[in-house]
Amino acid sequence: MRVAVTGGSGKLGRHVVERLSTSGHTVVNLDREGSRGAGFVRVDLSDYGQVLDALSGARDGAQPAPVEAVVHLAAIPAPGLASDIETFRNNMTATFSVFHAAIRLGIRNIVFASSETVLGLPFDTAPPYVPVDEEYPGRPESVYSLVKHLEEQLAGELCRWHPNVKIIGLRFSNVMDVADYAEFPFDEDARTRKWNLWAYIDGRDGAQAVEKALLHDATGFDAFIVASPDTVMTRPNAELLDEIYPDVPRTGEIGEHTTLLSIDKARRVLGYEPQFSWRDPGS
Repeated sequence: MRVAVTGGSGKLGRHVVERLSTSGHTVVNLDREGSRGAGFVRVDLSDYGQVLDALSGARDGAQPAPVEAVVHLAAIPAPGLASDIETFRNNMTATFSVFHAAIRLGIRNIVFASSETVLGLPFDTAPPYVPVDEEYPGRPESVYSLVKHLEEQLAGELCRWHPNVKIIGLRFSNVMDVADYAEFPFDEDARTRKWNLWAYIDGRDGAQAVEKALLHDATGFDAFIVASPDTVMTRPNAELLDEIYPDVPRTGEIGEHTTLLSIDKARRVLGYEPQFSWRDPGS
């Protein structure tokens, strides 16, 4: 496919561009930052006209080559990096522009970065049960998370309007590169990483999930938690939960170090199977 990746110069975006390119897809990187050439196009994604032009393939001196699919990753990537109003304005406007322009151009295959924060992070209010999954309603606790929640609602309504469109939201955990693993584990204080139930996602596995979502044959909106298969701790889950969340119900099978952000749905529906862990980063 010819795929546009917004935010392709970012931490997760670089892995996605590399994986899709290696798999034989033609990738166009739409971002504010990047190097000229190699499919990079500088775009302000909050400007609908620029997004429409970019997705349609309009370039000076080039024959337009519209994309067939869109991976939307670009955003202010976390709470607290900008003012609340700027986070809302930038992220919500960019997502609406990308979704709306893609559908107007006849693009029916859209994958976007939702967030683990929709689950109720930083879990100052305890989760309803563990492992957490996609079965309980969104619980945004910040403006950043509120936008992600609204993006999912937007995707659902657009798919209702356009029944032949597929939009998949991937609720990525905290993205890590191999270099980040020098700081692991975080055993000294369980509270340091309790905010996302000690979870993470290796960027290479995040890219795998994106490709699996693009190739998934479906219509309508769906959301999936995407995390690595283990926690950031060497301390066992039972010990962590006893200390921090002793009253939270434990459902299903909880392994010694298995992720407490359930990836069962992504495995079952998308065929997602993470390959990398901080315990063996070269695996």
